[in-house]
Amino acid sequence: MTQSPVKHSYLDELNPVQHQAVTQIDGPVLVIAGPGSGKTRVLTYRIAHMIQSGIAPWEIMALTFTNKSAREMQARIEKVVGPRAGRVWAGTFHSLFAKILRVEAQHIGYPSNFTIYDSDDTKSVITSIINEMNLNKEQYNSNNIKARISSCKSNLITPKMYVNRADMMEEDKLAKRPFFHQIYEKYVARCKRSGAMDFDDLLFRLYELFQNHPEVTNKYRQRFKYLMVDEFQDTNHLQYSIVKKFISYEGSPRNICVVGDDAQSIYAFRGATIQNILDYERDFKPFGIKTFKLEQNYRSTEHIVQAANEVISYNRKQIQKTIFSDKGEGQRIRVIRAITDSGRANGWRTPFWSKNRWHLSNKEIAILYRTNAQSRVFEEWMRHYNIQYRVFGGMSFYQRKEVKDLIAYLRLAINQQDDEALRRVINYPKRAIGGTTIDKISALADQRGITMWEALPLTDFPPRTRNSIENFVMMIQDFGEKAKTHDAHVVAEYIARKSGLMDELKQDTTVEGIQRLDNVNSLLDGIKTFVEDDTIDDLRLTNDESPESSIVNPESSFDKSLSVICKTLP
Repeated sequence: MTQSPVKHSYLDELNPVQHQAVTQIDGPVLVIAGPGSGKTRVLTYRIAHMIQSGIAPWEIMALTFTNKSAREMQARIEKVVGPRAGRVWAGTFHSLFAKILRVEAQHIGYPSNFTIYDSDDTKSVITSIINEMNLNKEQYNSNNIKARISSCKSNLITPKMYVNRADMMEEDKLAKRPFFHQIYEKYVARCKRSGAMDFDDLLFRLYELFQNHPEVTNKYRQRFKYLMVDEFQDTNHLQYSIVKKFISYEGSPRNICVVGDDAQSIYAFRGATIQNILDYERDFKPFGIKTFKLEQNYRSTEHIVQAANEVISYNRKQIQKTIFSDKGEGQRIRVIRAITDSGRANGWRTPFWSKNRWHLSNKEIAILYRTNAQSRVFEEWMRHYNIQYRVFGGMSFYQRKEVKDLIAYLRLAINQQDDEALRRVINYPKRAIGGTTIDKISALADQRGITMWEALPLTDFPPRTRNSIENFVMMIQDFGEKAKTHDAHVVAEYIARKSGLMDELKQDTTVEGIQRLDNVNSLLDGIKTFVEDDTIDDLRLTNDESPESSIVNPESSFDKSLSVICKTLP
C-alpha cells in the first residue's frame, strides 16, 4: 500500500525514530522500546496512521497483555481517527482468541457457548482427579500439577505427546509423580466433556484449530491483514506460534509489527521466553524486516537510567541499545541493606523524612514489595507514625465466593455440561445433596465418560436424595428455558431469587454477610447496566465491510452478556 503523502498533525508529536516506526506500516517491523520511551504513543499513532492511510480498521488486530492496555490504546486512537477506532480488534490474546473460538468451536468438537474455567475451576478439577486416583496430595500438589499442565500446553505438548517424551517421564519419576501423565490426560478429557476451556486452552485450542483446519486459518488471514503485538518479550512459545500462523504463508506480505524490550522480560515463571524477541529479527530477516530502537527515556533522570543500563549490561543475551535521558542528573540512588523485616521497614524512614525537604506528598511515594505478606511490617510502621497509606491489590471482585456462586448458576443455565459449575452449586444453598453423593455422581460420570449432568438420573440414591436431585435438575432446566427468551438481567435476577441464593445471603446479618449480599447486588447492577447499554461487540460487520470476511457470533443475548459481564472471558 502506498503511504499517504498528507501531513498529519499527530506526527509532529514524535521524535525522529518514533516517526519512522509509526509511518513504516508495511512488512515486518520490530520496535525495541526502552522504558519510558513513548511505546504506547508509537503503538496507538501507528494504528491511527494506518487507518488515516486508508487501511480498514477491522483489518487490524492489536494483541496486548491486559484489557486496560487495550482500552487505553483504543481511547488514544479514537482521539485521532474518531469512532472508527472501535472497529479495530484490540484486546488480550485470550479475549480475542476466545471470540474466534466461540465462532469456530464446532470444528474442534466444542459448543460455541463453552465455559471458560478460571484458575480456581482448574485447580478444583485437578484436585478432584487426584482424589479419585487416591494419590498422595503432597507428592501430587494441585498447584504444581496445574503449573505443569499449563507449561505443557504452552509448549504444544499434548497428553499423547507427553507419554512419548522420555525426558519428561523421567522427570516425573525422579519427582515421585509417575502418574502425572494420567492426571493430564484425565484433565483434558474432563474439560472437553464439560464443554470447558481453561485460559491456556484459549491459545492451545486456537492453535489446534488453525493447524488442523486451513480453511479457517485462511478466513482469518484474509480478515486481519495487519497484526500488532505489544509487550512481545512476554510472549510464550505458543503465542508466537499462533502469531506466525496468522501471517506466515506463501505470498504473505508479513504485515506484522511487534513492540517490546528484551531487558523488560519478567514473566519466565509463567512460560514467557525472551528467545521470541531475540529470534524475531532472524525469523523475518528474509522478508526485509525494519528495526527501530526507541532509546530516549522521557520518564526518569540520568542517574536512574544509567544505573539501569549498568545492570542490563550483564545480560548474556540482549539486543544492544543505549537508553538516555535529557531530564538532568537527578538524585543519586541510595541502597539500604536490611537483613530483617523490621530493618526493611525502618529503612523507609529516609524517604519519608526527605519528603519534607523536597515537598513531596504521600501519594508521590510508593513502596514495592515482592509478596503480599511483606506488607505487614510496612503497614505497622506507618500506623505507628500515623502516616496515611493505601494498599493496592487484594481479592478480585470476581473471585469472591458469592459472586462465583451466582456466576456458576448462570454458566450452568446455558451449559449443563459444565461439571465445575454443577459441582459448585448442586448443594448450595443446601438441598440434601452432600459431598458423598456428589463424589458418587462424579465417579459414575468418569466411569462412563459422560458429564455429571448426564449422570444425575442414572445414580441410585435414597428417596430424599433422589427427590432433591430431581428438583435441582428441573430448576436448572427452568433457568435454561428462561435464558432463551429473556435478557441477561432478567435471567440473572430470576436465578438469584429462585436458586435460594439471595435468601441464603440475607440470613447473615453480620457486616461481612451484608457485604456479600451487596456484592451480589452489585453484580446484578452491572449486568443491568450492560444490557441497557447494549454495547457488546457481536462480531457482525457493518455495511462498509466485505461480506466475504463476515464473522457472525452464534451466541444468544444472554450467552454474550454472560461472557462479558460475568468475566468468563479473561
